[in-house]
Amino acid sequence: MAIFLGGDLLPGINACNFIHEAIEPDVLDLQQKLGNDFPLILLIPGNDDAAADFANFEHSENLGLWKIIHNRQDHISDHSVFGYGNVPPTPFMLKDWERYDVSRFVDPGSLSPEEGHRTVPANADEIRFGTIAEDLKRLADTENLADSVWLFHSPPYQTFLDRAGLDGRSIDHVPLDVNIGSIAIRRFIEDQQPLITLHGHVHESAHLTGHWREKLGRTWMLSAAHDGPELALVRVDLDKPEAATRQLL
Repeated sequence: MAIFLGGDLLPGINACNFIHEAIEPDVLDLQQKLGNDFPLILLIPGNDDAAADFANFEHSENLGLWKIIHNRQDHISDHSVFGYGNVPPTPFMLKDWERYDVSRFVDPGSLSPEEGHRTVPANADEIRFGTIAEDLKRLADTENLADSVWLFHSPPYQTFLDRAGLDGRSIDHVPLDVNIGSIAIRRFIEDQQPLITLHGHVHESAHLTGHWREKLGRTWMLSAAHDGPELALVRVDLDKPEAATRQLL
């Protein structure tokens, strides 16, 4: 068994105490109680997680509590597992986990990765020229992805999973796109057809569309994004992805 945590894990900036006082002790207690049955926990950041605070997850990673798989690969049984937390440009000021998508285009109302602020230093050329498309190309490399699982924070563009509540809104008389997912991630899924992709980011998507999953070719795309006070839990058997369920706790 494995547990995937898809980002937006922290309650705000300067949340390192939340990790050490609220998350870490409970997971340590669970680890001690379950022993050999303790599950593999894989996590990535979300765009609301300040990188300076997220770095505190690395301390707990060294204790064996979880693995950070942003821009990394791991394995579950015979399945390769990949993680990627970056999202296309948003209107928000925190830019630690934002990248240009397929080009340096920015939607009306959003701020480029070169604007806003970051909580940790980043390479200027990476900020200016890096894209999600290039990141995914490097991460996948020549791997056979037919049985792979991908943990993304961003959903793919123009799906049930990336529908935002922007209806009727415009900037300088330009209507805002209600689909705010990643074009690069959609193209990647279409081209590579992994077994399953997991997503978050657009919290209101399931509420607006009535759907938390969608199939693109042979790939099942599942979202745990939720805009209520509950925790959305998606359960999936890698041998039967079509039978995945979602529960609000």
